[in-house]
Amino acid sequence: MATAVAQEVTHERPGIAPSFDAQDRPDREAILECVHCGLCLPTCPTYLTTGLEMASPRGRIYLMRAVDEGRAGISAEFVKHLDQCLGCLACQTACPSGVRYGHLLEAARTQIERRYDRPLRDRRRRRMILSLFPHPERLGWMLCGLYWYQRLGLSRLVRAAGVLAFVSPRMAQMEALLPWVPSPAERQPLPEVTPATGVRKGRVGVLSGCVQRFLLPGLNRATLRVLAAAGYEVVSPREQGCCGALHVHSGDLEAGRAQAKAVIRTFDRAGVDLVVANAAGCGAVMKEYGHLLRDDADWRCRAAEFSARVRDVSEVLAGVSWNGAMRPLDLRVTYHEACHLAHAQRIRKEPRGMLQRIPGLQLVDLVESDLCCGSAGVYNLLQTEMAGQLLRRKVERIRETGAAVVAIGNIGCLLQVGLGLRQAGLPVRAVHPVELVDWALHGLPPGEPRA
Repeated sequence: MATAVAQEVTHERPGIAPSFDAQDRPDREAILECVHCGLCLPTCPTYLTTGLEMASPRGRIYLMRAVDEGRAGISAEFVKHLDQCLGCLACQTACPSGVRYGHLLEAARTQIERRYDRPLRDRRRRRMILSLFPHPERLGWMLCGLYWYQRLGLSRLVRAAGVLAFVSPRMAQMEALLPWVPSPAERQPLPEVTPATGVRKGRVGVLSGCVQRFLLPGLNRATLRVLAAAGYEVVSPREQGCCGALHVHSGDLEAGRAQAKAVIRTFDRAGVDLVVANAAGCGAVMKEYGHLLRDDADWRCRAAEFSARVRDVSEVLAGVSWNGAMRPLDLRVTYHEACHLAHAQRIRKEPRGMLQRIPGLQLVDLVESDLCCGSAGVYNLLQTEMAGQLLRRKVERIRETGAAVVAIGNIGCLLQVGLGLRQAGLPVRAVHPVELVDWALHGLPPGEPRA
Protein backbone atom coordinates (compact mmCIF):
# COMPACT_ATOMS: atom_id res chain seq x y z
CA MET A 1 0.00 0.00 0.00
CA ALA A 2 2.77 2.48 0.98
CA THR A 3 4.63 1.95 -2.31
CA ALA A 4 1.52 2.52 -4.40
CA VAL A 5 0.71 5.72 -2.55
CA ALA A 6 4.25 7.01 -2.78
CA GLN A 7 4.27 6.45 -6.54
CA GLU A 8 1.07 8.46 -6.84
CA VAL A 9 1.92 11.40 -4.63
CA THR A 10 5.47 12.08 -5.79
CA HIS A 11 4.44 13.15 -9.31
CA GLU A 12 4.59 16.92 -8.87
CA ARG A 13 4.23 19.85 -11.26
CA PRO A 14 6.04 23.20 -11.15
CA GLY A 15 4.33 25.64 -8.79
CA ILE A 16 2.89 23.00 -6.47
CA ALA A 17 3.31 23.85 -2.79
CA PRO A 18 6.14 21.52 -1.70
CA SER A 19 4.95 20.85 1.84
CA PHE A 20 2.76 22.14 4.66
CA ASP A 21 3.68 25.48 6.19
CA ALA A 22 3.59 26.30 9.90
CA GLN A 23 0.13 27.92 9.98
CA ASP A 24 -2.58 25.38 10.95
CA ARG A 25 -0.30 22.51 10.04
CA PRO A 26 -1.70 18.96 10.49
CA ASP A 27 -0.28 17.67 13.76
CA ARG A 28 2.65 15.36 13.02
CA GLU A 29 2.17 13.25 16.14
CA ALA A 30 -1.49 12.72 15.24
CA ILE A 31 -0.49 11.62 11.73
CA LEU A 32 1.95 9.06 13.20
CA GLU A 33 -0.73 7.68 15.55
CA CYS A 34 -2.33 5.96 12.54
CA VAL A 35 -0.91 2.42 12.38
CA HIS A 36 -2.69 1.65 9.08
CA CYS A 37 -4.52 -1.33 10.61
CA GLY A 38 -7.45 -0.99 8.20
CA LEU A 39 -10.25 -1.19 10.78
CA CYS A 40 -11.55 2.12 9.40
CA LEU A 41 -12.03 0.74 5.89
CA PRO A 42 -15.45 -0.96 6.36
CA THR A 43 -16.83 2.24 7.91
CA CYS A 44 -15.67 4.70 5.23
CA PRO A 45 -18.41 5.59 2.70
CA THR A 46 -16.02 6.59 -0.06
CA TYR A 47 -13.90 3.46 0.35
CA LEU A 48 -17.02 1.26 0.37
CA THR A 49 -18.20 2.96 -2.81
CA THR A 50 -14.93 2.97 -4.77
CA GLY A 51 -12.75 0.26 -3.20
CA LEU A 52 -9.74 2.58 -3.64
CA GLU A 53 -7.08 2.84 -0.96
CA MET A 54 -6.74 6.58 -1.54
CA ALA A 55 -10.47 6.94 -0.85
CA SER A 56 -9.94 5.58 2.68
CA PRO A 57 -8.95 7.37 5.90
CA ARG A 58 -5.60 5.58 6.19
CA GLY A 59 -4.83 6.36 2.54
CA ARG A 60 -5.55 10.06 3.09
CA ILE A 61 -3.46 10.09 6.25
CA TYR A 62 -0.57 8.53 4.31
CA LEU A 63 -0.92 11.34 1.76
CA MET A 64 -0.75 13.90 4.58
CA ARG A 65 2.37 12.21 5.94
CA ALA A 66 4.03 12.27 2.54
CA VAL A 67 3.40 16.01 2.20
CA ASP A 68 4.37 16.68 5.83
CA GLU A 69 7.71 14.94 5.32
CA GLY A 70 8.37 16.75 2.04
CA ARG A 71 8.17 13.59 -0.09
CA ALA A 72 5.22 15.02 -2.02
CA GLY A 73 3.51 18.33 -2.62
CA ILE A 74 0.02 19.72 -2.30
CA SER A 75 -0.82 18.51 -5.80
CA ALA A 76 -4.01 18.00 -7.80
CA GLU A 77 -4.08 14.33 -6.74
CA PHE A 78 -3.68 15.24 -3.08
CA VAL A 79 -6.48 17.79 -3.33
CA LYS A 80 -8.78 15.39 -5.18
CA HIS A 81 -8.57 12.72 -2.48
CA LEU A 82 -8.98 15.21 0.38
CA ASP A 83 -11.93 16.88 -1.37
CA GLN A 84 -13.65 13.53 -1.85
CA CYS A 85 -13.66 12.85 1.90
CA LEU A 86 -17.09 13.46 3.46
CA GLY A 87 -15.63 14.27 6.86
CA CYS A 88 -18.26 11.95 8.36
CA LEU A 89 -15.77 10.78 11.07
CA ALA A 90 -17.01 7.18 11.04
CA CYS A 91 -13.32 6.31 10.99
CA GLN A 92 -12.84 8.02 14.36
CA THR A 93 -15.48 5.78 15.89
CA ALA A 94 -13.77 2.69 14.49
CA CYS A 95 -10.14 3.68 15.16
CA PRO A 96 -8.52 1.66 18.00
CA SER A 97 -5.65 4.16 18.18
CA GLY A 98 -7.94 7.15 18.76
CA VAL A 99 -6.64 9.12 15.77
CA ARG A 100 -8.42 12.52 15.59
CA TYR A 101 -8.92 12.33 11.86
CA GLY A 102 -11.32 15.28 11.81
CA HIS A 103 -8.66 17.66 13.13
CA LEU A 104 -6.15 16.37 10.57
CA LEU A 105 -8.65 16.79 7.73
CA GLU A 106 -9.56 20.37 8.71
CA ALA A 107 -5.89 21.35 9.00
CA ALA A 108 -4.99 19.73 5.65
CA ARG A 109 -7.90 21.46 3.97
CA THR A 110 -6.91 24.87 5.28
CA GLN A 111 -3.43 24.27 3.81
CA ILE A 112 -5.10 23.50 0.49
CA GLU A 113 -7.32 26.59 0.53
CA ARG A 114 -4.41 28.90 1.35
CA ARG A 115 -1.70 27.37 -0.80
CA TYR A 116 -3.21 25.46 -3.71
CA ASP A 117 -4.34 27.23 -6.87
CA ARG A 118 -7.68 25.63 -7.69
CA PRO A 119 -9.12 25.83 -11.22
CA LEU A 120 -11.13 29.01 -11.78
CA ARG A 121 -14.55 27.29 -11.96
CA ASP A 122 -13.88 25.41 -8.75
CA ARG A 123 -12.83 28.61 -6.95
CA ARG A 124 -15.94 30.46 -8.12
CA ARG A 125 -18.24 27.62 -7.09
CA ARG A 126 -16.77 27.41 -3.60
CA ARG A 127 -16.75 31.18 -3.20
CA MET A 128 -20.42 31.36 -4.18
CA ILE A 129 -21.43 28.65 -1.70
CA LEU A 130 -19.45 30.06 1.22
CA SER A 131 -20.58 33.62 0.50
CA LEU A 132 -24.22 32.55 0.69
CA PHE A 133 -25.09 29.67 3.03
CA PRO A 134 -23.24 30.82 6.19
CA HIS A 135 -24.79 34.32 5.89
CA PRO A 136 -28.42 34.30 7.07
CA GLU A 137 -29.20 37.82 5.85
CA ARG A 138 -28.09 37.02 2.28
CA LEU A 139 -29.83 33.66 2.37
CA GLY A 140 -33.04 35.33 3.51
CA TRP A 141 -33.06 37.72 0.55
CA MET A 142 -32.36 34.90 -1.91
CA LEU A 143 -35.19 32.78 -0.51
CA CYS A 144 -37.64 35.66 -0.95
CA GLY A 145 -37.04 35.35 -4.69
CA LEU A 146 -37.15 31.55 -4.62
CA TYR A 147 -40.51 31.70 -2.80
CA TRP A 148 -42.08 33.43 -5.81
CA TYR A 149 -40.10 31.24 -8.21
CA GLN A 150 -41.96 28.27 -6.75
CA ARG A 151 -45.37 29.91 -6.22
CA LEU A 152 -45.54 31.19 -9.81
CA GLY A 153 -44.82 27.70 -11.16
CA LEU A 154 -41.44 28.59 -12.65
CA SER A 155 -39.74 25.76 -10.78
CA ARG A 156 -41.95 23.16 -12.47
CA LEU A 157 -41.23 24.65 -15.88
CA VAL A 158 -37.46 24.78 -15.27
CA ARG A 159 -37.34 21.18 -14.04
CA ALA A 160 -39.53 19.90 -16.87
CA ALA A 161 -37.42 21.68 -19.50
CA GLY A 162 -34.12 20.56 -17.96
CA VAL A 163 -32.67 24.03 -18.47
CA LEU A 164 -30.56 24.12 -15.33
CA ALA A 165 -29.19 20.62 -15.87
CA PHE A 166 -28.02 21.73 -19.33
CA VAL A 167 -26.52 25.04 -18.18
CA SER A 168 -25.04 23.89 -14.86
CA PRO A 169 -25.48 20.41 -13.33
CA ARG A 170 -24.44 21.76 -9.93
CA MET A 171 -27.00 24.56 -10.06
CA ALA A 172 -29.55 21.90 -10.95
CA GLN A 173 -28.45 19.93 -7.87
CA MET A 174 -28.89 22.99 -5.65
CA GLU A 175 -32.34 23.63 -7.10
CA ALA A 176 -33.37 19.99 -6.64
CA LEU A 177 -32.35 20.09 -2.96
CA LEU A 178 -34.64 23.06 -2.38
CA PRO A 179 -37.77 22.04 -0.45
CA TRP A 180 -41.01 24.00 -0.63
CA VAL A 181 -39.96 27.47 0.60
CA PRO A 182 -42.15 28.55 3.53
CA SER A 183 -44.20 31.72 3.28
CA PRO A 184 -42.83 35.05 4.59
CA ALA A 185 -45.13 34.72 7.61
CA GLU A 186 -43.61 31.33 8.48
CA ARG A 187 -40.09 32.72 8.07
CA GLN A 188 -40.54 35.40 10.72
CA PRO A 189 -37.79 35.52 13.36
CA LEU A 190 -38.20 33.38 16.45
CA PRO A 191 -39.32 35.07 19.68
CA GLU A 192 -36.26 36.17 21.60
CA VAL A 193 -37.59 34.68 24.84
CA THR A 194 -40.01 31.77 25.23
CA PRO A 195 -41.12 31.29 28.85
CA ALA A 196 -40.95 27.90 30.52
CA THR A 197 -44.12 25.92 31.07
CA GLY A 198 -44.64 25.07 34.72
CA VAL A 199 -41.66 24.91 37.07
CA ARG A 200 -38.61 26.57 35.52
CA LYS A 201 -35.58 24.24 35.33
CA GLY A 202 -33.16 26.67 33.75
CA ARG A 203 -32.45 29.12 30.93
CA VAL A 204 -31.12 27.79 27.62
CA GLY A 205 -30.11 29.43 24.38
CA VAL A 206 -31.02 27.92 21.02
CA LEU A 207 -28.92 28.23 17.89
CA SER A 208 -31.38 29.03 15.10
CA GLY A 209 -28.93 28.08 12.34
CA CYS A 210 -28.48 29.60 8.89
CA VAL A 211 -30.47 27.41 6.50
CA GLN A 212 -33.09 25.94 8.81
CA ARG A 213 -34.31 29.32 10.08
CA PHE A 214 -35.61 29.95 6.54
CA LEU A 215 -36.17 26.54 4.95
CA LEU A 216 -37.36 24.57 8.00
CA PRO A 217 -38.67 27.22 10.41
CA GLY A 218 -41.16 24.71 11.81
CA LEU A 219 -38.24 22.71 13.22
CA ASN A 220 -36.97 25.67 15.24
CA ARG A 221 -40.44 26.52 16.53
CA ALA A 222 -41.01 22.90 17.52
CA THR A 223 -37.67 22.98 19.37
CA LEU A 224 -38.73 26.07 21.33
CA ARG A 225 -42.14 24.58 22.21
CA VAL A 226 -40.70 21.27 23.38
CA LEU A 227 -37.91 22.84 25.46
CA ALA A 228 -40.45 25.19 27.07
CA ALA A 229 -42.75 22.23 27.79
CA ALA A 230 -39.79 20.50 29.46
CA GLY A 231 -39.44 23.45 31.84
CA TYR A 232 -36.80 25.63 30.19
CA GLU A 233 -36.91 29.33 29.50
CA VAL A 234 -35.63 29.51 25.93
CA VAL A 235 -33.62 32.40 24.48
CA SER A 236 -33.02 32.83 20.74
CA PRO A 237 -30.91 35.97 20.25
CA ARG A 238 -31.83 37.88 17.09
CA GLU A 239 -28.23 38.93 16.41
CA GLN A 240 -26.82 35.39 16.27
CA GLY A 241 -25.00 34.45 13.09
CA CYS A 242 -23.38 31.34 11.62
CA CYS A 243 -21.64 28.93 14.00
CA GLY A 244 -18.73 28.53 11.56
CA ALA A 245 -19.28 24.87 10.70
CA LEU A 246 -19.25 25.26 6.91
CA HIS A 247 -16.06 27.34 6.92
CA VAL A 248 -14.27 25.06 9.39
CA HIS A 249 -15.16 21.89 7.47
CA SER A 250 -14.24 23.55 4.15
CA GLY A 251 -10.77 24.61 5.27
CA ASP A 252 -11.29 28.30 6.10
CA LEU A 253 -10.34 28.11 9.76
CA GLU A 254 -9.78 31.86 10.13
CA ALA A 255 -13.34 32.67 9.08
CA GLY A 256 -14.57 29.87 11.33
CA ARG A 257 -12.69 31.35 14.30
CA ALA A 258 -14.22 34.78 13.73
CA GLN A 259 -17.70 33.26 13.58
CA ALA A 260 -17.03 31.19 16.71
CA LYS A 261 -16.05 34.30 18.67
CA ALA A 262 -19.21 36.09 17.54
CA VAL A 263 -21.40 33.16 18.64
CA ILE A 264 -19.67 32.98 22.03
CA ARG A 265 -20.19 36.72 22.59
CA THR A 266 -23.86 36.47 21.64
CA PHE A 267 -24.76 33.64 23.99
CA ASP A 268 -22.57 34.93 26.82
CA ARG A 269 -24.55 38.18 26.70
CA ALA A 270 -27.78 36.16 26.78
CA GLY A 271 -26.87 34.72 30.18
CA VAL A 272 -27.86 31.12 29.45
CA ASP A 273 -27.00 27.95 31.34
CA LEU A 274 -26.72 25.81 28.20
CA VAL A 275 -26.57 26.40 24.44
CA VAL A 276 -28.78 23.96 22.53
CA ALA A 277 -28.33 22.93 18.88
CA ASN A 278 -30.86 20.97 16.83
CA ALA A 279 -28.41 20.52 13.93
CA ALA A 280 -25.69 17.90 14.41
CA GLY A 281 -23.08 19.70 12.31
CA CYS A 282 -23.52 22.97 14.20
CA GLY A 283 -23.46 21.28 17.60
CA ALA A 284 -20.32 19.33 16.69
CA VAL A 285 -18.32 22.40 15.69
CA MET A 286 -19.50 24.41 18.72
CA LYS A 287 -18.30 21.59 20.98
CA GLU A 288 -14.89 21.99 19.28
CA TYR A 289 -14.52 25.76 19.83
CA GLY A 290 -11.99 25.03 22.56
CA HIS A 291 -9.81 23.21 20.03
CA LEU A 292 -10.47 25.75 17.27
CA LEU A 293 -9.29 28.66 19.47
CA ARG A 294 -6.64 26.76 21.45
CA ASP A 295 -3.79 28.97 20.20
CA ASP A 296 -5.56 32.24 21.03
CA ALA A 297 -4.50 33.25 24.55
CA ASP A 298 -7.41 35.69 24.89
CA TRP A 299 -10.06 33.15 23.86
CA ARG A 300 -8.92 29.59 24.63
CA CYS A 301 -10.39 29.41 28.15
CA ARG A 302 -13.58 31.24 27.22
CA ALA A 303 -14.06 28.99 24.18
CA ALA A 304 -13.48 25.80 26.17
CA GLU A 305 -15.98 26.94 28.82
CA PHE A 306 -18.54 27.72 26.12
CA SER A 307 -18.04 24.33 24.45
CA ALA A 308 -18.66 22.61 27.78
CA ARG A 309 -22.14 24.19 27.86
CA VAL A 310 -23.19 23.09 24.35
CA ARG A 311 -25.77 20.31 24.10
CA ASP A 312 -27.62 18.63 21.27
CA VAL A 313 -31.35 18.97 21.84
CA SER A 314 -31.62 15.19 22.30
CA GLU A 315 -29.18 15.35 25.25
CA VAL A 316 -31.45 17.85 27.01
CA LEU A 317 -34.70 16.00 26.30
CA ALA A 318 -33.71 12.32 26.52
CA GLY A 319 -34.35 12.08 30.26
CA VAL A 320 -37.64 14.01 30.35
CA SER A 321 -40.51 11.75 31.46
CA TRP A 322 -43.33 14.10 30.33
CA ASN A 323 -45.63 12.68 33.05
CA GLY A 324 -48.30 11.41 30.71
CA ALA A 325 -48.52 14.63 28.68
CA MET A 326 -47.87 12.87 25.37
CA ARG A 327 -50.62 11.72 23.04
CA PRO A 328 -50.12 8.43 21.17
CA LEU A 329 -48.61 8.62 17.69
CA ASP A 330 -49.60 5.65 15.55
CA LEU A 331 -46.51 5.84 13.37
CA ARG A 332 -43.86 3.45 12.07
CA VAL A 333 -40.60 5.40 12.34
CA THR A 334 -36.98 4.62 11.51
CA TYR A 335 -33.93 6.63 12.58
CA HIS A 336 -30.97 7.77 10.46
CA GLU A 337 -27.92 8.68 12.52
CA ALA A 338 -26.45 11.96 11.33
CA CYS A 339 -22.66 11.60 11.12
CA HIS A 340 -21.84 14.58 13.30
CA LEU A 341 -24.21 13.31 15.97
CA ALA A 342 -23.16 9.63 15.98
CA HIS A 343 -19.45 10.00 15.23
CA ALA A 344 -18.38 13.56 16.09
CA GLN A 345 -20.49 13.93 19.25
CA ARG A 346 -20.86 10.20 20.03
CA ILE A 347 -24.59 10.66 20.63
CA ARG A 348 -26.56 7.53 19.78
CA LYS A 349 -28.86 6.54 22.65
CA GLU A 350 -30.43 9.93 23.36
CA PRO A 351 -32.39 10.48 20.10
CA ARG A 352 -33.73 6.93 20.23
CA GLY A 353 -34.63 7.45 23.89
CA MET A 354 -36.66 10.54 22.93
CA LEU A 355 -38.55 8.57 20.31
CA GLN A 356 -39.12 5.49 22.46
CA ARG A 357 -40.93 7.60 25.07
CA ILE A 358 -43.65 8.52 22.56
CA PRO A 359 -46.71 6.29 23.12
CA GLY A 360 -47.81 4.25 20.12
CA LEU A 361 -44.71 5.05 18.05
CA GLN A 362 -43.07 1.96 16.53
CA LEU A 363 -39.32 2.50 16.13
CA VAL A 364 -37.80 0.12 13.56
CA ASP A 365 -34.08 -0.41 12.94
CA LEU A 366 -32.42 1.04 9.85
CA VAL A 367 -29.64 -1.05 8.31
CA GLU A 368 -26.47 1.06 7.94
CA SER A 369 -28.15 3.73 10.05
CA ASP A 370 -24.81 5.52 10.65
CA LEU A 371 -23.54 5.38 7.05
CA CYS A 372 -23.40 8.88 5.57
CA CYS A 373 -26.28 9.96 3.33
CA GLY A 374 -23.97 12.11 1.18
CA SER A 375 -25.00 15.52 2.51
CA ALA A 376 -21.90 16.39 4.60
CA GLY A 377 -22.41 20.16 4.72
CA VAL A 378 -22.00 21.34 1.12
CA TYR A 379 -20.41 18.09 -0.10
CA ASN A 380 -23.53 17.21 -2.11
CA LEU A 381 -23.09 20.48 -4.04
CA LEU A 382 -19.39 19.91 -4.76
CA GLN A 383 -19.12 16.11 -5.12
CA THR A 384 -22.49 15.40 -6.70
CA GLU A 385 -21.72 11.96 -8.14
CA MET A 386 -20.46 10.42 -4.91
CA ALA A 387 -23.20 12.14 -2.91
CA GLY A 388 -25.81 10.74 -5.28
CA GLN A 389 -24.52 7.18 -4.94
CA LEU A 390 -24.59 7.38 -1.15
CA LEU A 391 -28.07 8.92 -1.18
CA ARG A 392 -29.50 6.14 -3.35
CA ARG A 393 -28.00 3.56 -0.98
CA LYS A 394 -29.52 5.33 2.04
CA VAL A 395 -32.98 5.61 0.43
CA GLU A 396 -32.96 1.91 -0.40
CA ARG A 397 -32.23 1.09 3.25
CA ILE A 398 -35.12 3.35 4.30
CA ARG A 399 -37.42 1.68 1.78
CA GLU A 400 -36.64 -1.70 3.35
CA THR A 401 -37.95 -0.59 6.76
CA GLY A 402 -41.48 0.11 5.54
CA ALA A 403 -41.49 3.23 7.74
CA ALA A 404 -43.79 6.19 7.16
CA VAL A 405 -41.30 8.58 8.76
CA VAL A 406 -37.50 8.74 8.96
CA ALA A 407 -36.20 10.79 11.90
CA ILE A 408 -32.95 12.69 11.35
CA GLY A 409 -31.13 15.09 13.68
CA ASN A 410 -29.38 17.33 11.14
CA ILE A 411 -30.56 19.98 8.67
CA GLY A 412 -28.31 18.89 5.78
CA CYS A 413 -29.37 15.25 6.10
CA LEU A 414 -33.05 16.27 6.24
CA LEU A 415 -32.73 18.13 2.93
CA GLN A 416 -30.58 15.44 1.29
CA VAL A 417 -32.71 12.47 2.35
CA GLY A 418 -35.87 14.43 1.56
CA LEU A 419 -34.58 14.89 -1.99
CA GLY A 420 -33.82 11.18 -2.32
CA LEU A 421 -37.26 10.18 -1.06
CA ARG A 422 -38.93 12.52 -3.56
CA GLN A 423 -36.79 11.23 -6.42
CA ALA A 424 -37.64 7.63 -5.49
CA GLY A 425 -41.33 8.43 -5.16
CA LEU A 426 -41.45 7.02 -1.62
CA PRO A 427 -44.34 8.18 0.63
CA VAL A 428 -41.95 8.74 3.53
CA ARG A 429 -41.51 11.98 5.46
CA ALA A 430 -38.11 13.10 6.76
CA VAL A 431 -38.46 14.97 10.07
CA HIS A 432 -36.35 15.85 13.09
CA PRO A 433 -36.88 13.73 16.24
CA VAL A 434 -37.88 16.86 18.19
CA GLU A 435 -40.73 17.43 15.71
CA LEU A 436 -42.13 14.00 16.56
CA VAL A 437 -41.98 14.87 20.26
CA ASP A 438 -43.76 18.14 19.45
CA TRP A 439 -46.49 16.25 17.56
CA ALA A 440 -47.02 13.99 20.57
CA LEU A 441 -47.17 16.92 22.99
CA HIS A 442 -49.14 19.43 20.94
CA GLY A 443 -50.92 17.45 18.24
CA LEU A 444 -50.05 15.90 14.89
CA PRO A 445 -50.12 18.54 12.10
CA PRO A 446 -52.90 17.93 9.53
CA GLY A 447 -51.95 15.84 6.53
CA GLU A 448 -48.97 14.20 8.19
CA PRO A 449 -48.31 10.52 7.34
CA ARG A 450 -49.72 7.68 9.38
CA ALA A 451 -48.72 4.01 9.25
